[in-house]
Amino acid sequence: MVAVAPSAENANPEPAKAVSPKVVSVVRADARTGRLVRSIVVTPKPAPTKTPDPAVEGMVDETAKSLDVNPSLVHSVIEVESNYNPFAVSPKGAQGLMQLMPGTARRFGVQNTFDARQNIEGGIRYLKFLQQTFGDDRLAIAAYNAGEKAVQKYGNVPPYPETKDYVQKVAKKYDARRAADKKIQPVTIAEKPKPAEDEPRHIMGYLDEEGRLHIATRP
Repeated sequence: MVAVAPSAENANPEPAKAVSPKVVSVVRADARTGRLVRSIVVTPKPAPTKTPDPAVEGMVDETAKSLDVNPSLVHSVIEVESNYNPFAVSPKGAQGLMQLMPGTARRFGVQNTFDARQNIEGGIRYLKFLQQTFGDDRLAIAAYNAGEKAVQKYGNVPPYPETKDYVQKVAKKYDARRAADKKIQPVTIAEKPKPAEDEPRHIMGYLDEEGRLHIATRP
């Protein structure tokens, strides 16, 4: 996504093209603390967009439900962000399925943004945090793109063309998914239960014209 609020640390940049990067782990000394810090250097290479991996879709559903976030919303965000490419990298440095910026990844406990499970969990935790902060899915989506400070500043979707377009794209996919979910409802046809063998039955009797007694039972 396009970084529309550069001042917001956790703002996510423009949607990335599907890439398959070369990932290199680098250890360097932190200039301020002197501690050794491991970081990931990525050299993106063009790669064709792939169809969603069923295993990844399952991770999204499972994690979203466990964190009480609608899976359809998460799928919609991922479609717009990376189109399910776990190695996607944007020109501004957002990484993985949910296009996490390094600061956002660290904030939500993601150590490897190219690990699908970590990326999904970190992205959903961030999305849930935004939902709780703004109490509105539309504003949460806007903040996922432009950053929390931008939404707080305007009290609404920021007037950035990129963010407005992003919100519309995610909302459109989200609405379509919810509509599809409502149509696919399991239909259960209950079979009429048979009486148990030991269930008492009613006895009926009658005399015919010749005086013979006929006896029958009914449930």
